[in-house]
Formats: sequence, C-alpha cells, structure tokens
Amino acid sequence: MRKQCCLIGFLFILGCATENESPTTAFFGGQIINPSSEFVSLYKYDQRIDSLPLDEENRFAKRYDSIRFGLFKMEHLPEKQMVIIEPGDSIWSRANMSDFNASLVFSGPGSGKNNFLMDTYLSIAQEGGFLSSKYALNADVFGQIIDSLLQEKKTAWIDFSNQTQLTPLAQKITQAAYVYPYANRRERYALIRGKSAIKTDSSYFNFRKFLNYGERDLVYFEPYITYMMSYLSQEALEEGQLFVQEKSKTEFNIKRIQLIDDRISNPVLRNVLARTVAFEELLNFSNHLYHENFLQFFIAVNTSPYYLNEILSLHASLIQMEPGQMLPVVEMETNSGEIINSDEVFEGKRTVVYFWSQTQMNHFKRTQERVKEYQKRFPKYRFVGVCIQPYNDLVRNYQSIMKIVPENQFALVNFERASSEWVITLLNKGIIINENGQILDGFGNFSSTSFVETLTENHR
Repeated sequence: MRKQCCLIGFLFILGCATENESPTTAFFGGQIINPSSEFVSLYKYDQRIDSLPLDEENRFAKRYDSIRFGLFKMEHLPEKQMVIIEPGDSIWSRANMSDFNASLVFSGPGSGKNNFLMDTYLSIAQEGGFLSSKYALNADVFGQIIDSLLQEKKTAWIDFSNQTQLTPLAQKITQAAYVYPYANRRERYALIRGKSAIKTDSSYFNFRKFLNYGERDLVYFEPYITYMMSYLSQEALEEGQLFVQEKSKTEFNIKRIQLIDDRISNPVLRNVLARTVAFEELLNFSNHLYHENFLQFFIAVNTSPYYLNEILSLHASLIQMEPGQMLPVVEMETNSGEIINSDEVFEGKRTVVYFWSQTQMNHFKRTQERVKEYQKRFPKYRFVGVCIQPYNDLVRNYQSIMKIVPENQFALVNFERASSEWVITLLNKGIIINENGQILDGFGNFSSTSFVETLTENHR
C-alpha cells in the first residue's frame, strides 16, 4: 500500500510538472531495479555533470534549468546508454540491472524519442550475428542486404516521426541511430574482406556521399564515432594491406591520427576521434614500447586539456602496472562489509586477481568454473575474486548458496578510481602478483591460453 501511495504521489507530481513545465527546464528521473551502484550519473560532452543518488526505493530525480540540453549519457555502473533531454521534457526511466539494455524504458513527455533510440539499438544489436554470417557473400549481395535493413528502419522512423513532434536535433539523432550503424557495417565488410573484394564494384562506397564527415551535433553520439573510426581505418590501409594484420600496429594508429589532422576540420570532432584512437593504441598493451612515439602525434593534433590529461594519466597507469611494479593500493570491501586496503589482501602469497560484475552473473558462473580448474592445476596461487560494484545482500546470499569462500571475495569501493589505477577495461582481466605484492602480469586475460602459460612459468 505504501509503494502504491508513493507511485500515485509521484505520478501526480510528474503530471503537475508536465502541465506547468517551463520551456527552459526539463525533468529527468527514474528507478533502478536490482541496482549495482548507489548513483545514476549523467554525462555531457564525455564529462560527468551530475551524480543522482538512489533513495530507499532506488529512485532518482532532478529538474534541470541551467545545462545545455541535447544528447546525454546516463550511467549506472557498469552499464550506460544515450538519452536525449530537451527543454519541456519530463522523462521517467526504468531499468533492471539484470538486463539493463533490454529493460530500459522511458515514459512521460520526451520519452518517445528515447524509446525509439532503445528499440533501434536493440533491433540492430540482434542483427549482429546474422550480418556477420554474410561477410562471405560478394559485395553487391551484402550491400543489398544492408540496404534492405536500412529501408526497414527508415520506414519505422518515418512512421514514428509522423506521430511524434520532434525538434530538428531529435530528428537528426534518431535518424543517425540507424543510418550510421548500417554505414559502419559496410565499412567493416570492406575492412574484413579487403579492398580486393570490392575492387570490381566501383559503386560500393557511394553511400559515403550521403554522410557528414564533419558533424557537430553527433560528435558525442556513439554510433557516429564508431562509424568514423571504421572509415578512418579503411582510409589508413594501403594497397595490399590487411586490416586484421595492421590494426594492432602503432604505425597504423599514427596513420589514423594523421588522417584526422588532414581531413577533419571540426576541432571538437578532431579531439574526440584522436582520443578514441589514443585509447585503442594505449590499451593494446603489446605496443607499450611504442606508446611514447604515438603520444607525440596525439599531442600535436589534440587541443583538449581534459583529454590530454586523461590520456597521459592512462599512460602513467599503464607504466604502474608493468611487471616488477608494486600493485597500486585501492580500497576494497570484504564480504562482511569491512573497508580495507588492497595491500592487506595480497600479502604473503602469490595471487591471481580476477573480476566480475553483479550485472553479469553468467560470466561470474563461468569464471568460478575456471577458478576451480586453475586451483587444481596451480595450488601455489591464491585466487581472489573482485566485484566491480559494492557488496549487497543478494550477492552475499548467492555466494553462500554456491559455497564460494568469502575470504577470497572482495568488492571495489570506488570503481572509477580503482579502474584507473589497475586499468580495468574488461571483466576478463586477470592480474598476477607475487607474495610481496609485485606485479608479474598486469594485463592478463583470465580466460586465455596465454594466461595459463604465464601461471605455468611462475608456478615454481
């Protein structure tokens, strides 16, 4: 009864807010089911502008009147999604962290454009396996498949836009939500098959004539940047080169930086693309000896002090995670809720640190199976699981039922700081340290054969 009263009260407030909405303000709120964090963060221009705390019923809400409206990113670690907020909107969102993207829905004035974005995103994501299986087809047939899917999404967009009053910005973003993913598929096909596969089809790249390579409104829209990165990769390849061989080379990333410098005039877009290339280069740990050379080219193109500091900080963190360095100290939470420093956890025994998330329990189950195999094969190591979100009772109960040793399970107190210090970019990351806390491997893949080889070499 209490929840019903709260909900009725909220709907009354939302209705009043909508009726009396000022054209210069907007309301954004929502509810997170099975939360994995205590906050919902809002980002604009790749920078966090707000952290909205969840109340006792896992709701968050705020009215905005002094921000530049448009495209934002809402984040509830470790998940994130784009959202359009414009003057006059009164948007209520709802998501279940057990399947964030599939469950995220919006209601209230301004919700239609965001539901369209989510529906389009999910529909295109579901086509991924189907399209990947068609790369063996010739370019003409593959192009026809893409055109058919594109027309299907265009028809849906026309129906939607005829029923919804959209601002010019919302029109551009919702159209871009399907145009650029399919353009990206065309570029990816060419990258994977090689230029020789499309050499006989002179019209294959005609779709580029309808795209904008200097967008301002889409600079922070992920499908657009993803496409631009594929375009730059295609243009960086020389005759006879194969993308699968070149993509991991520092020279290739330097070529992409030079193309950005030559072809992209919009300074904001230049910075965003250069930043994206820099992340790809630095997170390719095998290139570490060449990163200093790459950074000289990045610094010459980038004009954003924020991005410069971000990339240089990442570079410094990578150096801290090299073999022989002491593992940086971060705060961790025990199964019982005690906050301790990580150096207290890893004293006295060679240790393997692996990671998991409350929102990806299937991954956690597979990881636990792998841990059991490793423990039998490498008994001299202690295997420590680290959850990237703070503990909650559901996780404690699950670990108890599964008979997982609580003394070997911890959680990060501050994921943002810890992920920066330990360079956590994938859940499959594995860190190996010796009994003194020195790093043996700071960039391992917990599920790869190379990780097993590293364990074997150090299992003496």
